[in-house]
Amino acid sequence: MRAGRRSFLTHACGVMSAAGALPLLACRNAGAQSKQTTGMRSPGIYDDSLIFERKPFTWPGGKTLAVWIAPNVEVWSFDSASDAATAPNAVAGPDVINYGTRDYGVHVGLWRIAEILDAAAIRATVAINSDACRIYPKAVDEMKKRHWEFVAHGINNSSHLGMLSPSDERRSIKSCLDTVGQITGQKVSGWISPGQIETASTLNLLGELGVVWTGDWNSDDQPVALKTQTRQVFSLPYCQIVNDTNLYATFGFNAQEYYQSVVDQFDVLVADSARQPRVLGLPVHPYLVGQPQRIKCFERAIKHMKQSSQAWFATGSEIVEFYRGVRS
Repeated sequence: MRAGRRSFLTHACGVMSAAGALPLLACRNAGAQSKQTTGMRSPGIYDDSLIFERKPFTWPGGKTLAVWIAPNVEVWSFDSASDAATAPNAVAGPDVINYGTRDYGVHVGLWRIAEILDAAAIRATVAINSDACRIYPKAVDEMKKRHWEFVAHGINNSSHLGMLSPSDERRSIKSCLDTVGQITGQKVSGWISPGQIETASTLNLLGELGVVWTGDWNSDDQPVALKTQTRQVFSLPYCQIVNDTNLYATFGFNAQEYYQSVVDQFDVLVADSARQPRVLGLPVHPYLVGQPQRIKCFERAIKHMKQSSQAWFATGSEIVEFYRGVRS
């Protein structure tokens, strides 16, 4: 990120996405939750468990690596003043270049990804904004035809939970879950926060509102039981390290470097899974991976993974439900 753009955003809002890819429309709300600093300690949210100490198991069919593919279907405000890849608009008015680039993902790029997943017989797990469900009903219908799983991904990607008061955060999460469920016709079990930004209240609220699992935490290669004040929520490895927003938008990788990163991640996890089962999540954004110059490397990566006899391709909820069964 260029220093000039960083200064602009810091001055304008004083907060940025942890992933470096979340545009922000407004400064923090007056009632937003403040950062909690409690010193160096374990958060106490999950057990201190080393992966080699655990009892091994296998995924269905004797597989050792569970793989879930997570297209992110998102929407940004037309007036957004900032973007991860391009300098913000210097003038008032709609941010045409950034909105158009993102919109390309839903209208074009997503269907390149869908064709590749269809050919590989892979059902995706879609992280979708509730606003995207309303704005792109045709896209939702096409994803439903493929029996993809829908995961709640916040109301939109021009705001995040850290901008809200505790009461507003609860309303926001509930509204998102309700809208995604109503429009898709699915019971929504999973949650991924916009920018993977949580507050001290988020996990408790997710448990209270019936969420079973979240992709926000990247603390393990297996699902992890998270402790909340309401009910147990599981963390599912989302593998932020191979998120295309990091590899393309933040690190500036080319398509071949993206391919090699994904394949290396997969190959190492397959080797590790001979001793302990693992999970690989692959987050993809249609406006990045779905571009003509990049899609072939995504297709090559999928074909490479499908060649393995140890990979079980599943949805996020299928992985978590199976894990709950073997660990109960």
